[in-house]
Amino acid sequence: MHRVIAALMAVTSCASIAQAQTATSPPSANQPIFSLDRARTIAGGTSPTIESAAAGLRSAAAGRTIAGLRPNPQVQVQTENIAGSGLYRGTRSAETTATLALHIELGGKRSARFAVAESRTARAQIDAATALADLNLRISQAYIVAAAAERRVDVARQQAGIAGNAFKAARTRVTAGAGAPIDQQRADVLRVNADVGLERAVREAEVARGNLARLIGQPIDGALDLAWFDRVGGYGPTLPLDPSGTLALAAAQADLNTAKAQVRLARSQRIPDITISAGARRLSQTNDTAAVIGIAIPFPLFNNGAAAVSQAQAEQARADANRRLAVIDAEQAIASAQAELANAAATARAAGGPGLAAASEAARIARVGYAQGKFSQLDLLQAEQTLAETRAAFTDALAAYHDAEARLERLTAPAPELGSL
Repeated sequence: MHRVIAALMAVTSCASIAQAQTATSPPSANQPIFSLDRARTIAGGTSPTIESAAAGLRSAAAGRTIAGLRPNPQVQVQTENIAGSGLYRGTRSAETTATLALHIELGGKRSARFAVAESRTARAQIDAATALADLNLRISQAYIVAAAAERRVDVARQQAGIAGNAFKAARTRVTAGAGAPIDQQRADVLRVNADVGLERAVREAEVARGNLARLIGQPIDGALDLAWFDRVGGYGPTLPLDPSGTLALAAAQADLNTAKAQVRLARSQRIPDITISAGARRLSQTNDTAAVIGIAIPFPLFNNGAAAVSQAQAEQARADANRRLAVIDAEQAIASAQAELANAAATARAAGGPGLAAASEAARIARVGYAQGKFSQLDLLQAEQTLAETRAAFTDALAAYHDAEARLERLTAPAPELGSL
């Protein structure tokens, strides 16, 4: 697992460098695009989630070290026949015994305990990879929300400009006596509403950008990658995916491996250990010494370990059932995510391709025709409303597409290559 720790350290150092280079001034045109990958890298070095996962890895490594340790020897010193009466008054008849006791584990307890620690170490490695995958998904979704909000600002700005031009055209027609005053008033209302919509879109974009900055732990020094947001990748027919290599299945298998190791440990605990002791005894009355040798063997009268084995076997059965259930859940989730991604891609292509082109051309014709008196204002308003709705639908479709893509990436995230810490 040295690669996992090294990766976490590399991410942390990259984030520290990025923080040191962060400017406090607002984004400028000379600053690079603040991409999704960069946001993920910075968040990976500052997120408490990654710090928690790294602490879990260190804890698992310490637990494995502890599991491999042998029991400590014991030194015992005992004095008898003191502070009594008669011959035992004071310390004249004292007998002092010093022994060294060594606890010897039998039945493979140490190796069974080490196997449990090994399985828990593997689980900690999977948890660390899962934490990073979850963080990437969270960053991706926040980035998508921020990019969609900025794209809505662009759409709102275009709509405000169109509404302003429509108001000027209506005023010109009314001044020339070619239109009714109500047309100018209606165009003025639409212009005001478009300006308010632009202000609202700007505030929402600022909030989304601020939420992303808080999530990654530093200000965003550059424009978001809207070219990436507008791009819909190719996505063909859904193909069946084997979930066996995903994080969810790896976690379920790690839990099953731990449960199996616990059964082995419970069985090893049924074999009693022995304690061997050796020492020397000094008799104060005669100033003689004698050797003392002992052996202690517990007698399993009330607890023979059968209940612990039964409990461990039940936990193993539950872990196995959960693993089989995780396979079904992963297959269903991946299939649903694939379908959502394909549907979102089709919707985005339709809304941003022929749909948007047709709505834009219809609005352009309506503007020219209205200025020339060939179309009524209602025709113009209907065409503009259709264009605004199509642009909004395209932005929503892009956000849905990228969100589905991020969720599918999370579901199919590969499990790490397990190794020693």
